[in-house]
Amino acid sequence: MKIAILPGDGIGTEIMAEAVKVLQVLDLDFTLETALVGGAAYEAHGHPLPDSTLNLAKAADAVLFGAVGDWKYDKLDRPLRPEQAILGLRKHLGLFANFRPAICYEQLTHASSLKPELVAGLDILLIRELTGDIYFGQPRGRRVAVDGHFPGAEEAFDTMRYSKPEIERIAHVAFQAARRRSGGQGGKVTSVDKANVLETFQFWRDVVTEVHAQYPDVALDHMYVDNAAMQLVKAPKAFDVVVTGNMFGDILSDEAAMLTGSIGMLPSASLDKANKGLYEPSHGSAPDIAGKGVANPLATILSAAMMLRYTLNQVEAADRIESAVSTVLSAGLRTGDIWSEGTQRVGTREMGDAVVVALSGKTITTRTSDITKS
Repeated sequence: MKIAILPGDGIGTEIMAEAVKVLQVLDLDFTLETALVGGAAYEAHGHPLPDSTLNLAKAADAVLFGAVGDWKYDKLDRPLRPEQAILGLRKHLGLFANFRPAICYEQLTHASSLKPELVAGLDILLIRELTGDIYFGQPRGRRVAVDGHFPGAEEAFDTMRYSKPEIERIAHVAFQAARRRSGGQGGKVTSVDKANVLETFQFWRDVVTEVHAQYPDVALDHMYVDNAAMQLVKAPKAFDVVVTGNMFGDILSDEAAMLTGSIGMLPSASLDKANKGLYEPSHGSAPDIAGKGVANPLATILSAAMMLRYTLNQVEAADRIESAVSTVLSAGLRTGDIWSEGTQRVGTREMGDAVVVALSGKTITTRTSDITKS
């Protein structure tokens, strides 16, 4: 097994170091190869996704991705901005299904922005379609940009589009995921759209309904995106699997992240039709805290667990990592984003060290300066 390691920018290098540390103690037969991506690649090669990085990602069995972006690149023409790297990888690798589980660990119910009784036991899977929608419609505004903007323009536009095969394949993924999560006993899919206003999403609703006929054991309901946004904070445990388009999924998955206590806890997977995937934390590069050693590495570590589960077929190893994260949280260790009174604040490296210790089955100490094997 060959894993491409793409740390990226900002806190990406810090959180990736901890995920790699965790992978290396599993004693599995794989190789890790690192390459530049995003702003770091632009600085070195003049492009956020150079051919060397893209070729590595294509040759690898899976890709573990950190985060890209920095404010200093905001004035670049859009094709050269660091964020274009992730869009390019999705396109060239044929990644169309983004999985973002929103799970509230029992130990973090009080870190959520909602009341504990609303999020205790929360386990939602958001599935976002990645290849269509407004992000890949016709170009917008004027074609000549200055410092990333369009001076003198009187209007700008983006076109929203979906093809039937794109909707069909993401619908199949959602219904199959609901079956797996229910142990083969059905489950429920909520398809989120804006069919009352947008023709594109009336089409989406019609196609999802057609595909549902092949999964009579799975419950299906349709929900407008504005109502879905409200219900996620009103009654989040009413959801099981949520499937939606590219833009709505981008927004709703970040909203769901806050239900779990922090976006620093939310992993994600972007998969192709053969389950080859790119795995990354749902958060960004956070340049404001980069280099300070305070970022939460757990979303990246949990993304590595998803990689082992979905692409590399190492389910036992994935279970071990997820169990180790739970053990660390039970020991009271917290990075700043999930810290609360009565818990121990630790840094990025210390949190990664603690997960490694938990994987070994040894006791975790709770002194910031002494997270060691006992």
